[in-house]
Amino acid sequence: MKRMKILYFIMMALLAFSCDDFLDEAPDNRAEVDSQVKIRKLLVSAYSDGNYALACELSSDNIDDTGELNPNSTRIYEQMANWEEITEVDNDDLKNVWEGAYLAIANSNQALAAIEEIGEENLLAEKGEALITRAYSHFILVNVFCKHYNSATSDTDLGIPYMEAPETTLNPKYERGTVKEVYEKIDADIEAALPLISDDMYEVAAYHFNQKAAYAFAARFNLFYENWEKAISYATEVLTTNPSSRLRDWTAMGELPRSREAVTNAYINDPADLLAVPTGSSLGLYFGAFYVGSRFNHTEKVAEEQTLNAPMPWAPDGVLLGYFNYRPFVYAGNNLDKTLFYKIPYLFEYTDPVAGIGYTKTVMIPFTTDETLLVRAEAEIMLNRNDEALADLNAWTRAFYIPGAETTLDDINTFYNGLDYSSEDTPSQKKKLSPGFTVVAGLQENLIHYVLQCRRVLTLHEGLRWFDIKRYGIEVPRYQIQSNGTVKVLDVLEKDDLRKALQLPQDVISAGVEANPR
Repeated sequence: MKRMKILYFIMMALLAFSCDDFLDEAPDNRAEVDSQVKIRKLLVSAYSDGNYALACELSSDNIDDTGELNPNSTRIYEQMANWEEITEVDNDDLKNVWEGAYLAIANSNQALAAIEEIGEENLLAEKGEALITRAYSHFILVNVFCKHYNSATSDTDLGIPYMEAPETTLNPKYERGTVKEVYEKIDADIEAALPLISDDMYEVAAYHFNQKAAYAFAARFNLFYENWEKAISYATEVLTTNPSSRLRDWTAMGELPRSREAVTNAYINDPADLLAVPTGSSLGLYFGAFYVGSRFNHTEKVAEEQTLNAPMPWAPDGVLLGYFNYRPFVYAGNNLDKTLFYKIPYLFEYTDPVAGIGYTKTVMIPFTTDETLLVRAEAEIMLNRNDEALADLNAWTRAFYIPGAETTLDDINTFYNGLDYSSEDTPSQKKKLSPGFTVVAGLQENLIHYVLQCRRVLTLHEGLRWFDIKRYGIEVPRYQIQSNGTVKVLDVLEKDDLRKALQLPQDVISAGVEANPR
């Protein structure tokens, strides 16, 4: 189906398309979306092709700068890693994140308008998918481009324009509103969508917001929204009464041939995956055994001190490779320092096979049963349901590591009490926490440290660590490894640093949307 002229009304203000682009389009053809089949085809495009993961991962504490003598970088990677305004153009730039999300939202809204016009009696499942995709795209936008939700300040913190209907004016003016208003609208869309979603409408449910993916999203959203009870309830809808049976088979992953293609293909085709989203991105190339991106990457130093091989309550001397059911891939050579979990495929779509040119692609898995289990564990900790949280954490570590990788509340308390907070001179996994909500010192804080560490390891390379940094006000020093092996701190992202709200694309600002303060 042709792109409808209506989408370009939105782009005029939000994406700053040229007049020529606008005039080249055919007349408004919304009336063509007049059947269930056409609505379902439209909803295929309600999932963004823009990928936020690389910008968020490079902004986080999961990477080091291996030094100026390493030539394997580009200006845009340097800008992302150093929290600068992104001026370069790339497959993974923030303009693609913004454009992709709003184009997906436009398709969701067009589907909703068509459903209302036709009559929703026989289109309830389609309405559910349109609402949940609209909510999810706005959720990504508000968490990338705004301050994190905070019940004390979000009624004044800048949000993003929340699009609830197809645009019908030539040059609309958009107000950003507040983070609180955006969260309220996301919440309303989720609550309206959940009862309507039906897996029966999908030929391949994994590529759509099926019921379990929708509840996993609802669980994560409510965790971010500080609705702990709802987060637990929705996560339980995904995990059922036997969560261990729902987790990824990490042992089987570890028995696969040690090749990028074998393990990434298995990862994106596992029953633990709740949603698969193809995107245009170099993420699989960047976090693969290639020199691309090796200057700013997840180094052996980060792995040893803070992530994969850092101490845990059940391995206080450090996590050895023998502890993993699915072992990381370690590359150490001249200007190649990457310690990786292969999960993100590197795909290439040829536009001209003869010339060998085309687009880098990947498939992202935004929601898994494993991550949803850790969402529930964190919410349980916030409600002081510590035994339940411990059971969930042990279920995950037994699956991800080895069967003996489990612990007790006393062991967690003792371990984190004995671990110094991370500092610029001595990095560790234990970060000073400054969330907008209350975390009580002692056992509750120590359990939060543990669940954040588990999620950091599980979601490595996916960008989700960045959202935990924002949620918990974690400081991030940017380390640069010098040619003599010493380490220099180039900059520090403070707990309330304005740069944690990534800057809007310049085209969007030029079109009249208010920029983030700096």
